[in-house]
Amino acid sequence: MTAEISPNTKAILLLTAPLILSKNIRSEKLLTPTEYKKLAVFLREKKYQPSDFLTERAETVLSECSVLFGLERLKNLLARGYQLSQAIENWNAIGIWVLSRADPQYPKKIKHLLKEDAPAVLYGCGPIALCDKQAFAVVGSRNVDDELKAYAKEVGLKAAKNNIALVSGGAKGVDQVSMGGALQAGGVTIGMLADSLRRAVLDAENRTYLQNGQLLLLSPYDPKAGFNVGNAMQRNKLIYALAEASLVVNSDFEKGGTWNGAVEQLRKFSSKPLYVRATGNSSKGLEELQKRGALPWPEPKDSESFLKVFNKEKIPSSVETDLFSSSLNCSIESEQADLSVSFEEKQENEIQSFEESKSIEETSSGSFQTDEKKEEKMGSCQVSAASEKVLEIAKDDAISNPADLLFESVRIIAFQILKKPMQDSEFASAMEVNKTQASDWLKRLMKEGVVKKTKRPVRYVIDQENLFV
Repeated sequence: MTAEISPNTKAILLLTAPLILSKNIRSEKLLTPTEYKKLAVFLREKKYQPSDFLTERAETVLSECSVLFGLERLKNLLARGYQLSQAIENWNAIGIWVLSRADPQYPKKIKHLLKEDAPAVLYGCGPIALCDKQAFAVVGSRNVDDELKAYAKEVGLKAAKNNIALVSGGAKGVDQVSMGGALQAGGVTIGMLADSLRRAVLDAENRTYLQNGQLLLLSPYDPKAGFNVGNAMQRNKLIYALAEASLVVNSDFEKGGTWNGAVEQLRKFSSKPLYVRATGNSSKGLEELQKRGALPWPEPKDSESFLKVFNKEKIPSSVETDLFSSSLNCSIESEQADLSVSFEEKQENEIQSFEESKSIEETSSGSFQTDEKKEEKMGSCQVSAASEKVLEIAKDDAISNPADLLFESVRIIAFQILKKPMQDSEFASAMEVNKTQASDWLKRLMKEGVVKKTKRPVRYVIDQENLFV
């Protein structure tokens, strides 16, 4: 990865980055992520680039943008050229590079998932190409016993054995042990840090893995930034964004970063499978996460079964667009200007736009060294095939009136939201209809074999077995 920083990235750094050199340097009032997003939209509409702030067009661009934040504030931020050059020299000296959303090397997975909410800049050290590998996120608490440490290490070993990149937050406990297991087995890992990137890069053991291409360290925060709970909250969604599947090794109930992050992931980004440990001593946190839609980790014994965890096809995008563009702001998001797309090329505009996540977890930087079944749900594994079955049922029905036409859509939406069991009242609320109407729809879906009713407790869920007959 080249240390050269693009003009667009330099401008974005001047506007948004603290450029920490010492505690004595006063930082101007930086643009917040929300403010920068607003500026990005404005620049895009005016057909400007961030780098225009650093060219002969600067006065014109500043004049037009001053309606957003004030001319003096923008000028003060952009006047930090010497401070930026010193910071860049400091970063380059230890191998830290910087990318902005305007750079083509910016991780596509993060850009696709978070769009304009993706961090304006990412600091890193190591091969950025690791972000393109199939990846598995492992998360858990800092304080774990030896049994869970051994478990986390074994998960890391399995990821390495199957050529899967392991993603975690670099915190003590589960994060570092799982990453250490993968690294020691010759695998590759990505550490998405919430603080102290510079310290982690300078760690002697980390340097070895960085130099041989096994380790990539990333952070959306200044390399010298210390720990901050708010930063951890924003950072954790990036861990999930980089992974095709994730595993929660342990979690408290209704408290702590691991719990909050997993709940947010299940609520806002359910199309990516989230597993919880299903062997050994369980916990109320893990049990409750399963109730909210998490899958029991199947404890794969061989490479074939391990790789099946990642073969989770999504519903065809044409179905997603037809059903959810109005209800989940897909059309709005696709029209919003976003500097996550390169200014020179309007690529990657057509992406699944109802996926997003947010999480919180404590973190601590350092070496990534080790500190010495319920049946898998077919619905999560075979979404595409199941949706085809639903559509096949719809095609077989005679669409003779508006009610039948409406029910055709109800079938497909039900398949999306009933992947986890629901009460009839919950289904009614999700569909925004009264309970009587919801009950009628559920009865019809059960008659067709799309949905089944469970007992103790009474719930409605997609009948996976019947869908694949």
